[in-house]
Amino acid sequence: MATQEISITVNGTTHTSEVEPRLLLVHFIRENLGLTGTHIGCDTTHCGACTVMLDGTAVKSCTVFSVQANGKEITTIEGMTKNGELHPLQAGFMEKHGLQCGFCTPGMIMSSHALLQKNPHPSEEEIRWGISGNLCRCTGYVNIVKAVQYAADNL
Repeated sequence: MATQEISITVNGTTHTSEVEPRLLLVHFIRENLGLTGTHIGCDTTHCGACTVMLDGTAVKSCTVFSVQANGKEITTIEGMTKNGELHPLQAGFMEKHGLQCGFCTPGMIMSSHALLQKNPHPSEEEIRWGISGNLCRCTGYVNIVKAVQYAADNL
């Protein structure tokens, strides 16, 4: 199959690769770049485990072709930590016990990040709407909402 050269900036580092046009962004991130914090859950956009930021917008990377991200900037969960310090959302999930198995956590954090960029002080209802595209099968959402509120108070 023919390949296409793409150049994508992920977490501040530009990566140029030859990829098949059908390669999904989540596979590019995990397999080509080795950034396994972005999870593959359902492959159908239902669970949100693969959520990343694409030019500042939260997207489910299981339904974006890597060629569609050519020339764009991606932030993954690995890019949230700065200078060895957890982002307030990561700290909030730890402080408020917003995770159990942790499978959904990267996607939850990226969707919450998108929410807080648009609305730095969301209400509980707005937080629930903001993460409504992400599923948690373990904890329920009470502590996840508390984690986002913690982050909003500490940004």
